[in-house]
Amino acid sequence: MTKQTAILAAGCFWCIESAFNLVKGVISATSGYCGGDAADANYKMVCSGLTEHAEAVLVEFDDEVISYTEILEIFFFLHDPTQLNRQGNDIGRQYRSAIFYLSELQKQQAESLIMQLTQQAIFAGPIITQVVEAMPFYPAEDYHQGYYNENPNQGYCQFIIAPKMAKFADKFSHLIA
Repeated sequence: MTKQTAILAAGCFWCIESAFNLVKGVISATSGYCGGDAADANYKMVCSGLTEHAEAVLVEFDDEVISYTEILEIFFFLHDPTQLNRQGNDIGRQYRSAIFYLSELQKQQAESLIMQLTQQAIFAGPIITQVVEAMPFYPAEDYHQGYYNENPNQGYCQFIIAPKMAKFADKFSHLIA
């Protein structure tokens, strides 16, 4: 096993964390915060918009089972990378689309995939996902971890996350453990 790490921001971290935790080869997906200028991060601080952190997910995976590019393909499927500082009704820099790369190779792979998706005109508008060097990642509070699985009847989970999970399960059934 060759353990790798990806840090991805795609709006609300509950959505992508729940999907990645189903993927073959993913060891863990942890909701948290990345990309800010404060020395620490918590939900209240990040929601204020003053720290510059984004809600992000740290994905640890076995690259002998799933590649970094496949992780990125799932990431792009799970959100709209053409929206600046928002995902649907979640508005603010904390909901931006970003890939926090941990190596030059990850940066190159992310930029290459963005170029491919742009050439294929997969999205209605230009991809504005930031590709930036990783900054410290701060795990979110315990109640955010596995939020969708723990709260499937909560309104946000039913109306926002559940439909995304259904589309994800349909498109990526071959990658679900």
